[in-house]
Amino acid sequence: MMKIAIGCDHAGYVYKAAIKKMLEEKEIESIDFGTDSTDSVDYPDFIHPVANAIESGEAELGVIMCGSGNGVAMTANKHQKIRAAVCWNDELAQLARLHNDANVISIPCRFIDESTAISMVDKFVHEKFEGGRHQRRVDKISC
Repeated sequence: MMKIAIGCDHAGYVYKAAIKKMLEEKEIESIDFGTDSTDSVDYPDFIHPVANAIESGEAELGVIMCGSGNGVAMTANKHQKIRAAVCWNDELAQLARLHNDANVISIPCRFIDESTAISMVDKFVHEKFEGGRHQRRVDKISC
């Protein structure tokens, strides 16, 4: 069974529940690293555990959320084995997997609606990396 690590700050909390429900309906397990309310928190406290879970093999992919999607993506991308992509529509979510082998989708919750977030995650987790000419480029990303 596929496992997805999920983490967010207070701005992503509401969407997190809906995304977890969609994953469960598709028989995809989620590992929830929080946060668990709309109370203000520091996003790195919840995003580093998501990245660690992917790097260790505990989870295959990750879903991270904050208001803009940028702070959580910057945090996740500090990890050498993480390729987090900020996405705001289905096509970007698919291309992030197809061409960039992104293993984390970063969602800007204050700029998209809940149904778009759910659809993007669905596309992201079901898309496969194309490889080929893209592999050479992905191999050059890590420092």
